[in-house]
Parts: sequence; structure tokens; C-alpha cells
Amino acid sequence: MQDETPLIVTVAPNGAYKTTEQHPALPITPETLAETARSCLDAGAAMMHMHVRRPDGRHLLDARAYQDATAAVRRAVGQNLVIQITTEAAQVYEPPAQMAVVRDVRPEAVSVGLRELLKPEVPEAELHAFFSWLVQENIMTQVILYDEQDVAHWQRLRVQGVIPEAPWFLLFVLGRYTAGQTSSPTDLLPFLAADEGRYPWAMCAFGPRENACAITAAGLGGHVRVGFENNLYLKDGSTAPDNAALVAQVADGARALGRPLATADDVRRRFGRA
Repeated sequence: MQDETPLIVTVAPNGAYKTTEQHPALPITPETLAETARSCLDAGAAMMHMHVRRPDGRHLLDARAYQDATAAVRRAVGQNLVIQITTEAAQVYEPPAQMAVVRDVRPEAVSVGLRELLKPEVPEAELHAFFSWLVQENIMTQVILYDEQDVAHWQRLRVQGVIPEAPWFLLFVLGRYTAGQTSSPTDLLPFLAADEGRYPWAMCAFGPRENACAITAAGLGGHVRVGFENNLYLKDGSTAPDNAALVAQVADGARALGRPLATADDVRRRFGRA
């Protein structure tokens, strides 16, 4: 039987590290993020995972910058994309600043790397307060997990009540940020073996096999995140002209699987924000 659960396609168009020297179509300003949002919406995306940058291009966590970029994207696409900000440290920020920016922005959606907050200097009571606040504010939260150990930590924190029950969204990262990293669809297997199946999940992957990983995930009932943050290449190994081309590949694969694409409102209903 075909999986008729709408496939959530998230575009991650820029990330914390890529530069316009690596690809001229990398969006790092509010204006270019808005243009990318429009083209990726047309290609099949329902959500944008958005980073903002300093004027010199370096990674930034800043409420005003997020608000300006969000406003630009909203002008371009209205409510037709879910806008997800990030708390990524990128070797710059510590947990207090990561949590503070979410409280200052109060976004529709956020992604949180569990291992970046699960540190000895962060009391579990503080983690509980932060995740409970996310639930109270009805902020759609995606929890990023990098390996089976992260999955185990996530499950422990839930069982112990440190992280309250809520409609969480998991992201499995297939591989690491290392030079020349190329992910493989088989990288998904350890996550699925460790996962309890309690929450919806998505994956992101590195390199030209990103699309193969995405279609594998889609075929297994998961969701996908693609884009220049982790990969600049089409499935044939050529350089993608833009982020929309990476989204379009996934949309084509979803059609081949007989799986419908989610809209932003589908996503909001799925995570209790409609």
C-alpha cells in the first residue's frame, strides 16, 4: 500500500558555513532568502529552514535579523511556507544564547540540536524549562539527532520527564560536517533501528546522494530536508543551479512513489498549529 501521508519537504537553503564563493546562488540576505522561498515553494517545499548571517557572511543568531528575514519571506510567499529558524551554535554560540534567541523571536518553528544543549553546564531543570516553554508557546520544534547515542539521550530525557510530551518532529542527520562527507541511504538504518516510532521524522544528508537518501526516507514514511546547507549537487553529480532544483528532484521522486506533497497548512495541522 502506498504511504499517503503528505511528504514534508523542507528546504535548507544556506546553513551556517556555505559561502557565495562556493555557489553564487546561495541566499544570505533577506532579499535573496525571499527569492529562494518563492522558487522552492513553487518546486514543492512546505517549510524553509532558515539561517541568517552577519554583513560579512558569518553565522548569526540575532532576533532582529531573524525578524527581518522572516518578514521578507512572508512578503514573498505569505503563509504558504512554514519558516523554521535555527539555534545552531556553529562553534560560535553557547546554550544560553541559543535558547535566548528563540525566546526573543518567538518563531513559528525552530530546530534545536539536542547535543548542543545537552551539556554539563546546562542543568536538566533548565532544559525542562526551555522545552516546556516551547510547548506552552506552541512553537513547532524539530529536534536534531546526529547518531544513535543522540536518539538514546532523547528517549531518556523524555522518559524522565525532562522533555515533556508534545508533537515533536525529529531530524536524523546522515553523516557529519566533515570534508568530503557523502551520505548514503544506508546511514538511515541505525536511526530507524533505534527510533521508537513515536514521532514523525525527517532526514538530511550530505553530498550528491542527498536525493537518494531523501527518496529512501520518503519511501519509508519519513520526511526530507534538502538544500545548499548540506549539498550543492544534483543526483547526477552536477552542480545544482539553485535550491529549487534540489527540491524539484524530491518532488519528482515523491510522485514516482505515489506520495503527495505536504502544504504548509498540512504541516501546521500535523504539529498542532492550525
